[in-house]
Amino acid sequence: MARNSFFCVDAHTCGNPVRVVAGGAPMLPNVSMAEKREIFMRDHDWVRRALMFEPRGHDVMSGSILYPPSRDDCDIGVLFIEVSGCLPMCGHGTIGTVTVAIEEGFVMPRQEGRIAIEAPAGKIMIEYTRTGQYVDQVRLFNIASYLHATDVALEVPELGTLTVDLAYGGNYYVIIEPQANWAGLDAMSADQILRLSPLVRRAAETKLEPAHPEDGRISGVSHVMWCDKPRNPVAHARNAVFYGDKAIDRSPCGTGSSARMAQLVAKGRLSVGEEFVHESIIGTLFHCRVEATSTVGNHAAILPSVAGWARVIGHNTIYVDDRDPLVHGFQLS
Repeated sequence: MARNSFFCVDAHTCGNPVRVVAGGAPMLPNVSMAEKREIFMRDHDWVRRALMFEPRGHDVMSGSILYPPSRDDCDIGVLFIEVSGCLPMCGHGTIGTVTVAIEEGFVMPRQEGRIAIEAPAGKIMIEYTRTGQYVDQVRLFNIASYLHATDVALEVPELGTLTVDLAYGGNYYVIIEPQANWAGLDAMSADQILRLSPLVRRAAETKLEPAHPEDGRISGVSHVMWCDKPRNPVAHARNAVFYGDKAIDRSPCGTGSSARMAQLVAKGRLSVGEEFVHESIIGTLFHCRVEATSTVGNHAAILPSVAGWARVIGHNTIYVDDRDPLVHGFQLS
């Protein structure tokens, strides 16, 4: 019998949880974070399930694990974990992780106001501002994001035909805007989002089966984004992002905001250099920007940035004990 101990710093980014694992994570070889992700998923996924699922986590739990970077040009390596799996990239997770790492002294910036993290999706440059010991804002310069498929007709139970786009911003997102068979977020309850999103995701995955043109390890439809007009007068759009089996992102979603900007640029509704303020389901905001154009394989792409805030809410030593019948967590079906 064994009892594993994990030192975590719990935080939230604009309302969505970020549990940063700073001690007790499994030792992994000195390979890239993309390769670490593969090894972690193959050999150590019990750590994610134990820390993210009930009774130690919950249906919306999200987090990260800190590792030394494998690249000399990065300050820290990060694996992103949540109820849905071990992600290539996570925007709200990056903002929360960077806030925790700086405020708790887990990373010493080479230059004040700037660090670089190594994520499985690649190198992510970070700019931050702080007052004393507290970080006020983190801006991440995300990986190249692109529109993968446009105006795709999906047959979805209960809704009928939906016309959707599929875009990549670190994960693949089905993007749904108001149309004949969907009136928008104001006409949709949280329970409906939780019930209908898996049906949309399944239909999109079956029809599209996306894989990243430059890294086949990144594949599959993982998130569903329901889009609508903003309520906040400073915002340009509002969204509710579904992930996992029963999770709605409380933040505006960082990789989702990147995917959304890629979609809007590809459709001529947003331009390079323009600001894009994204509102979440609870009214919190990410201040985003289209920084430049790029390419992903043969696809035209953008380089987006996403800025938001996070708050540390506590230190948490979590025990995962083999004597516990629920040692690896559970989810209610």
